[in-house]
Amino acid sequence: MKNIQVAIMMGSQSDLPVMEEAANILKDFGIGYEIKVLSAHRTPKETAEYAGQLQAKGVQAVICGAGAAAALGGVVAAHTDIPVIGVPIDSTSLNGMDALLSTVQMPPGVPVAAMAVGKSGAKNAALFAVRIMALNDVGLAKKLARFKEDQRRKVLDTKLTDKR
Repeated sequence: MKNIQVAIMMGSQSDLPVMEEAANILKDFGIGYEIKVLSAHRTPKETAEYAGQLQAKGVQAVICGAGAAAALGGVVAAHTDIPVIGVPIDSTSLNGMDALLSTVQMPPGVPVAAMAVGKSGAKNAALFAVRIMALNDVGLAKKLARFKEDQRRKVLDTKLTDKR
């Protein structure tokens, strides 16, 4: 197994289809990660213990996906100095708005970066982690530049047909 640089956490196994999007991006960049299911509410002791050990493991960023009250990101941020990135999951009848508001309403001193709700948020969370790590990793910075150029090319190479 590769050196774990990013921890991906989620409050429930049902969040996995969303959080796999973050894992896929990290895989594409060759970044080692591990995925854990830990709940801020149902496994608070284990969540705090895991968060407290991340820095010693060499983890550089944590991506937390959670729905409803979405407390996971805040709990993790309270127990580590590593950057925490929150991904609100749309798991309730409020379509993720509850999780989004919970994620962005962290008290001063407990920062959690908040991404969009759902799969696009998970992808951006991974890319945000890559950007953080690329600040001190020239090879990763080059991969990120190539990724951005590929994104640019996809837009510029789009061919539309006039169907009037």
